[in-house]
Amino acid sequence: MLINNPFAELAMSISPGVMKAYVVLMILLVIGGTVLDMVHKQSAKYFFANSKKAQEGASRKVGSAKKAGLVVKTVAGEVLTSSEFCNSRRRLSHLCTMYGFILFVVTSAILIFSYTGGTDAPVLLNLLWHLGAILLCIGGYWFWFSIRVDVASAGVKWNQFNGRGDLFILGLLSMATFGLLWSFSQLVGGAVSMFFFALFILSSTVLFGSVYWSKFAHMFFKPAAAFQKKVAHADGSRENLPDDFDLSDPAVQARFPDIPEYMGTNPPNMGLGIKREAPRHF
Repeated sequence: MLINNPFAELAMSISPGVMKAYVVLMILLVIGGTVLDMVHKQSAKYFFANSKKAQEGASRKVGSAKKAGLVVKTVAGEVLTSSEFCNSRRRLSHLCTMYGFILFVVTSAILIFSYTGGTDAPVLLNLLWHLGAILLCIGGYWFWFSIRVDVASAGVKWNQFNGRGDLFILGLLSMATFGLLWSFSQLVGGAVSMFFFALFILSSTVLFGSVYWSKFAHMFFKPAAAFQKKVAHADGSRENLPDDFDLSDPAVQARFPDIPEYMGTNPPNMGLGIKREAPRHF
């Protein structure tokens, strides 16, 4: 069943045109929800205002070549490998969920638009559709039942629903789960298969139709925020944060006389204290 095209079977009872129209509608819902989210939260206005403020406080100019390098670094780090996650479990769970979602959505669109008119889909494409759903389930359920419910740090139970914060992950999980069950149940056919298909469509519609209320739109904002942060460090504006001082430097001690008074003339490098211990005291 991992190598079959579930949409080809569906085309016998539902017109391919209807399936294509549904995909287009979901795309429009994502675009509309993201725009509404930007208008409501004024995200674009904030980014432009913050960027202008950073430019005014910049101590050096960042050229186009440097900015292009920062774009590549952002894509390679925050986007492709999720380097912002220090916890390896959280990072791996996020990567499984992200790549599973991309595989599942992209292959769904390809299968619907290209292989529901009687043409057999490549076996690899069908396999990638199922693999995407499986990866999504692995990353999503791992997050929901293990990482999210880490009682020592957050105290959140698996059956505790936190409103809009959980709407996105639950939409992802239900879409992938019912998608797999629908595909596998085609061996049985009949009412069982249509039941899981209905749940699959319902969960997909909730996921893509609730962008305005869920955390779906943050996928588009995070890379922009990460890039802006890198530019702020490169041009010296540092988002209005103080510079990194060498506390043993006499010039720094003269500027801040309380350093030698309380820490001595050669204060130790205490490093990032926030990383000394796992976060278990929230």
